[in-house]
Amino acid sequence: MLGVAALVSSIALTLCYFILVPFINYFRDPKGLRKYPKLSFWSGISDLPFIYESHRGFRSNAVLKAHRQSPVVRIGPNALSFSSPKAIKDIYGHNTACTKDLFYQELAGSHFHLADVIDKSDHARKRKMLSSAYAIKNLEGWEHKVADMTGRMIRAFDARCMAPLVKGQDPSQQDLTVDYRMWSNLFTVAAIANIGLSEDLGFLDRGDDLITSEAADGTLKQVHFRECLSATAWAQSNLVWSYSWYKRFVTLSNLVSPTYRQKWRLNKDWDGIVRNRATTRFKRYQAGEKLDDFFTAILHDKAGTPNNLEWGEMVAEVSIMMNAGSDTTAIAMNNVMFLLLKHPACLNKLREELDGALDDDEDVAPYDKVKHLPYLRACLDESMRLLPPTTFGLPRRTPAEGAPVDGDFIAGHTSVSISSYIAHRDPTVFPEPEQYRPERWLGDAGKELQPYFIAFSAGARGCIGRNISYLEQMVVLASLLHRYEFALPHARWEPTRRENFNLSPGPMPLKIWKRKCLSDA
Repeated sequence: MLGVAALVSSIALTLCYFILVPFINYFRDPKGLRKYPKLSFWSGISDLPFIYESHRGFRSNAVLKAHRQSPVVRIGPNALSFSSPKAIKDIYGHNTACTKDLFYQELAGSHFHLADVIDKSDHARKRKMLSSAYAIKNLEGWEHKVADMTGRMIRAFDARCMAPLVKGQDPSQQDLTVDYRMWSNLFTVAAIANIGLSEDLGFLDRGDDLITSEAADGTLKQVHFRECLSATAWAQSNLVWSYSWYKRFVTLSNLVSPTYRQKWRLNKDWDGIVRNRATTRFKRYQAGEKLDDFFTAILHDKAGTPNNLEWGEMVAEVSIMMNAGSDTTAIAMNNVMFLLLKHPACLNKLREELDGALDDDEDVAPYDKVKHLPYLRACLDESMRLLPPTTFGLPRRTPAEGAPVDGDFIAGHTSVSISSYIAHRDPTVFPEPEQYRPERWLGDAGKELQPYFIAFSAGARGCIGRNISYLEQMVVLASLLHRYEFALPHARWEPTRRENFNLSPGPMPLKIWKRKCLSDA
């Protein structure tokens, strides 16, 4: 009898918490958010509709459609999405009063890293510690590592070259020898491991992403890097939007869903990858190796004064470096190749620029020769405008006293955001926003667009690794387009895409052959 009573009480409390209280709060409207149009009928009452939209795989596109009716959309009981260009500065600008939202706290491990730390003073400490390693003046120090990885990619592609494609024909299935999505990701992981940890993973030599994962008890096993990182992003990005219930949802999903159970197991393997990278590099430090990499900046400053970080914080910084330092750049590299192949006129114009800058016998494009090429940079920026690697609105939280956003006063402790996918489609800033037009970034007109380009976010919390990303993208794209011809499976081919935190494309099989000017040499 007592068991039945307890069950009834539990059901009553659950219904009260999930239905009655949210309804009461919605009509009480203490923050004045009910005036804003909602993403769905229930979005003002519950975070579950946004979680549902996340499971569908492209929530930013759903929010974009809602923004066509309103510049502000309520995507949750305590969350607003903005689309106006003015909102960029108000939410992310250097002088914003907004801080990182509770989203980052829920996803953080035992210690915050540079990307998820909420406290502004702690963020300033971390950014000062790492800024010298990421500074643009240090790029020359990393170029040889990027060039080495590019050379390995070229050797792998040379071995996969086929006969030239007959004009007017589609490639045969067996001629699609390069999955560019996979290879671009192998490149970025290998490059950031070398730049950040002085570690040679061998991905590009082997053509796979097998890597060691180390459990908390020291047990080692081989896992696939991309599978583990993707599973982590998939599971977290589906459930995190209800902050107060996130950890309960993790537990529940583990219990009831075989799919989630597998994803969370791979998430543990991802943690093990990071742990092994950190312990392996630290053992080299203890053995007396003096290495020039990002990990050195974590250990001590330029004068050699130790930073005295806790081990958990060091591991956290390795985690974000291996995650954000590989996935977003790989997506950008994949997208620009796809868009250029879909727009042959742009590809030909870029090739003319590259051929004028590079010698025929230069396998790897020297960064010094390509870093100032205007059309190359325009092609990259237009790709990241149209298909920003990180599409979702990075959530910020208004201060306790509230803050103005896009001309409205938003009450305190409210989640506010603007998606780069949405901001980059504002026709008042980017005419014909769905068109791939690199020319929009050229000259003074292009400079005027920069404040509205938020592929790397904006303000003090903007991506610290953008210089490394441009270095990798420019060298790889210039080298490959100078050396090879590529073909998609057919003219109408499109990749699958799924939005986790990043908008991740699926495999991109290509036919590859050497350009005539090089094959005749």
